[in-house]
Amino acid sequence: MTTETSRPAADAAADPELACPISPVVDIVFSRWTSPILWSLQAFGRQRFVELERRIENITPKVLTQRLRQLERDGLVVRTYHPEVPPRVEYEISELGRTLSPLFAQIAEWGHVNLERVERARRQYDDERA
Repeated sequence: MTTETSRPAADAAADPELACPISPVVDIVFSRWTSPILWSLQAFGRQRFVELERRIENITPKVLTQRLRQLERDGLVVRTYHPEVPPRVEYEISELGRTLSPLFAQIAEWGHVNLERVERARRQYDDERA
């Protein structure tokens, strides 16, 4: 018999997302190419596919297409098709996607303040094991 106080621990053990509630957010927002896409759309506004491709170095067209489709599905990006000759497609960050701006700003600030410390810690770790 489980009590109400023991159930959350048991549920957390069975479901990693309950043990770490930020995991689903990390999976959505911080996958390999998602962050640079969202950052670019936030920083530069509405863009065509080729503009995004130029701004995000080393991303392949296939991966960019996949990521944009997933972001559209997640509601973070809006795709607008313009039936012209030739057809034109533009992408922009959605209202939901814009709610991530404070999170990105906070992470950028953390990086500005702490990445040098991380590098020092890595060098120290590596030196101690050499």
